[in-house]
Amino acid sequence: MGENLNMINYIKLLRVKHWIKNLFIFLPMFFAGEFLGTQYWARLIAGFFAFSFMASAVYILNDYRDIENDRLHPEKSKRPLASGKVKPHFALVFFIVLIITGLVTAWICSTGFFLICVFYLVLNVFYSFGLKSIAILDVMIVAVGFNLRIKAGGILGDIDLSSWINVMVFLLALFMAVGKRRDDILIKESSGLSMRKSLSGYNLAFLDTWIGVLSGIIIVSYLMYTMSPVVITRLGTYRLYYTAIFVIAGLMRYMQLVFIANDSSSPIKVIYKDRFIQVVLLLWIISYFVIIYLPDDPIFR
Repeated sequence: MGENLNMINYIKLLRVKHWIKNLFIFLPMFFAGEFLGTQYWARLIAGFFAFSFMASAVYILNDYRDIENDRLHPEKSKRPLASGKVKPHFALVFFIVLIITGLVTAWICSTGFFLICVFYLVLNVFYSFGLKSIAILDVMIVAVGFNLRIKAGGILGDIDLSSWINVMVFLLALFMAVGKRRDDILIKESSGLSMRKSLSGYNLAFLDTWIGVLSGIIIVSYLMYTMSPVVITRLGTYRLYYTAIFVIAGLMRYMQLVFIANDSSSPIKVIYKDRFIQVVLLLWIISYFVIIYLPDDPIFR
């Protein structure tokens, strides 16, 4: 029983639930309309796991660096390192194994993908050792991490990324990162404890303003993407703008959680627990899939 519990703690250390973020690697193929016909499935799946190993290594590094601060946090205090359920030296060994495994797998997949993984690692090492303490820069780096994921997907799937995808992914990731900082500010105001050094550069009014601004820009960007002549020509349909209703509904629900329920905790937790957002996300995927991938039919074209 004790061994099973220890294994569970090591799995928690990896934050496997957060691997859902790495599904962004498959986005370029999905948006390009090549989800069913690609010959690069094996490479994309291997790349997904390689990037997941790298991301887990970064989580371990951050948890190792933040042990003392995490022990003061109502949620983060339950993490394996902060709670003492995993010893720091074991975590560092795990960190090294994940880095080696991730980089070797990335090298086998593609040289370009390997370089992205190296850049992701270096960027996050700098983030962990100081850049995360700088307000605005901290959320920008988080957002860039998602752009690296879709760039990796483009390389692995041999797909040229459009500027629209890069812009939308960056804005969405920035939107969620700002929402997370708002949650940290609420914890600071209720407990008097500051979980991040960068919080000195934020307050509720500033973050609320940017959540509103970013949500508006995301909606406009998505509509412009769906109605772009280049996209319409490439995908052979003008009806993609129908899917915007689900994007708008998802953003409204997230803002409802942020401003009314004061629940702007980890976006990953929101995705896993909020049924409304789960349904909206599923409907968006289905609607996009139907419009792009169904055989030529007057009802969809």
